[in-house]
Amino acid sequence: MVMKIPTDLPATIPVFPLPGALLLPRARLPLHIFEPRYLAMLDDALKTEHRLIGMIQPRATPGRDAKLQGIGCAGRVTGFSETEDGRYMITLAGISRYRVTREVSGFTPYLKADVSWTGFDRDLGPAENDPEFDRDRFMDLLARFFEARNLSTDWDSLKDAEEELLINSLSMLCPFEPEDKQALLEAPSLSTRRETLVTLIEFALLGGDRDEIMQ
Repeated sequence: MVMKIPTDLPATIPVFPLPGALLLPRARLPLHIFEPRYLAMLDDALKTEHRLIGMIQPRATPGRDAKLQGIGCAGRVTGFSETEDGRYMITLAGISRYRVTREVSGFTPYLKADVSWTGFDRDLGPAENDPEFDRDRFMDLLARFFEARNLSTDWDSLKDAEEELLINSLSMLCPFEPEDKQALLEAPSLSTRRETLVTLIEFALLGGDRDEIMQ
């Protein structure tokens, strides 16, 4: 099923609140599903035509009427395999961000939400470009960050990756706090997301000194 316009997308979707897990449009997120309520969610999602699951961050301090952040990203289940003990390894392909208009609970063991896809039309279009992207400078900063955090990666693949794939993959994979992941998700453009990502990396390299990074 190819979804190209917001009207192709459902008004209510199952949502998976998972702190620190970020999905972005046109990116892929592997997930390990084992809790009974989310196994039920997956089973129900696979019965629908769209096969969508909405990834979203839970609020750090839930309000009386809201357990979830206001914006998440829906992904289509594009692959899954079952383990011998009944768990699933699945892959979500990012389709579009959405805005929660109402949290729905009580009819299923998992949360659902009424959502609006308005304002996220570019998510359903072609890959974005970042005209001001300085790859050499960015890769140098990234190398320092990975060294400082004792992280490893396939540098050859990163050097050759398209701008959107590179920026979005790093936004999803880098070990940032949930509120930082939310800021990356809500970035209105690829350029803004790259700027946010650079700020977070620089902040981490400075050891969390916000006064120093603002100078």
